[in-house]
Amino acid sequence: MTGDELKSVRLAFSWTQNDAAERLGVTQAYLSMVERGTRIVSADLASRAVRVFDVPPTALPLAEYRQHSRNPGWFKKQLGSLGYPGFAYLRATTKSNPAELLMEALDTQDLDSRVVEALPWLPLAFPQMDWVWLALNAKVYDRQNRLGFVVDLATQCAQRLDRSDVATQLVQPLKTLERSRLAAEDTLCKESMTQVERTWLRTHRSKTAEHWNLLSDLTVEQLDHAIA
Repeated sequence: MTGDELKSVRLAFSWTQNDAAERLGVTQAYLSMVERGTRIVSADLASRAVRVFDVPPTALPLAEYRQHSRNPGWFKKQLGSLGYPGFAYLRATTKSNPAELLMEALDTQDLDSRVVEALPWLPLAFPQMDWVWLALNAKVYDRQNRLGFVVDLATQCAQRLDRSDVATQLVQPLKTLERSRLAAEDTLCKESMTQVERTWLRTHRSKTAEHWNLLSDLTVEQLDHAIA
């Protein structure tokens, strides 16, 4: 979110700078500097703006990606805060940008199976997320196959739901990831998988998982209840 974007949202609400500053918990002078571009929109201010103006969380600023060690509850709360039905009863104190949340999840060695099942919902719910940022970081950390598989499943979900608008928005990200597909075998955030499980999945996984060189039993049919 830039200062100009913040100003546009404020004007759309027909609020003065004083009105908006009061709701955002900042001074009018500070908000004026932000809107003029002499001060950046901090992550904290962007988070408040998302709440106050009810703008999409994709407007939250994306910083340089760094690997984190997150507990399973953190992912569930973030997904719940973004509107994922399976964790609707959970809320985080601050929301994450969907692109950042997806990258962090895909860059995790072992994820709770319910969180893994939720990942295709993110591109389905936020097809306008910053795909350039996401694809770049996925490539840096060799997570493009995981991302490609998730976007592929999201596209299939959109088609099953007759959401042609979403499926169309996911075409280009999928093409970009296709060009950087890795030959190395990987899992979908389940590195603790046993050799017996790996052997079984090599012959029982879906065509989509095989295409993305992933050992995963997740299929689009399993997501019907999760994306409703």
